[in-house]
Amino acid sequence: MPELIQLENVGVIYNVHGHAPKQVLQGLNLTIQPGEFVAVCGQTGCGKSTMLRLILGAERPSSGRVLIEGCERPRPDRHRGYVPQKYSLFPDKTVLDNITFGPETEEFGLIGRLRPGFRRRREELREKAFGYLRQMGLQQSDAHKYPDQLSGGMQQRVAIAQALIMRPAILLMDEAFSALDPGTRADMQRLVRTLWQETGTTFLFVTHNIPEAVYLGSRIVVLGKDSPESSSRVLVDMEVPESARTASGYPNREELERLTRVIEDAALGGRLELEMAEFGG
Repeated sequence: MPELIQLENVGVIYNVHGHAPKQVLQGLNLTIQPGEFVAVCGQTGCGKSTMLRLILGAERPSSGRVLIEGCERPRPDRHRGYVPQKYSLFPDKTVLDNITFGPETEEFGLIGRLRPGFRRRREELREKAFGYLRQMGLQQSDAHKYPDQLSGGMQQRVAIAQALIMRPAILLMDEAFSALDPGTRADMQRLVRTLWQETGTTFLFVTHNIPEAVYLGSRIVVLGKDSPESSSRVLVDMEVPESARTASGYPNREELERLTRVIEDAALGGRLELEMAEFGG
């Protein structure tokens, strides 16, 4: 059986008007197994978001290959969910319509909505959406609200439900909690960790926050550059030991400090600037 995700000698070059082409990634190799929670860290501009877009199929590599279950899949599909930093909800649709939009469009398109069985299937999808709302900690009354009537944390919960209702094998989250206040962020961290444990979905989660990476990840991958002029590669790829967490699952301070030193020492001799904020910050 092939690995779930394989990046083989991947390079990405962007053409910049009036300037020399910019190489963001070069010779990137990474293998991810089903059910892993990979926390991806690195400085701004090191290619973390680019890597997620490659795996999503929203972008193609300039060189090398990106394989999903052994095949190149150059377009996004239902098997790869995506939750960006900025809320991805349709502002003119209710929460319920946002969540059911993906499966309705996939199953029926626009013309298919005229079929006799559409109304019955739509009700089935709505019941399913209510289940996801409850799983996200939202109330049934929230289903008929519009995104601008929700807090940032509630919008991200809806965005996660919007992705999960498609039952993706892979869920990609690009700094999805960075705009949230510390309390809401901590709530979302607990929610995502629980979802991972319950669903077995493979998560790739981009973050600058080392405590967040240790709490969420079964594995930490750090991208970075050997010099300001070079392109990014994998600097650190390490499993998160169970000793890094307390019995309640939160980062153990002593072990967290040790892992942080390991990451920083391996990543450019300690010159990698990541957040060492308190957990949830």
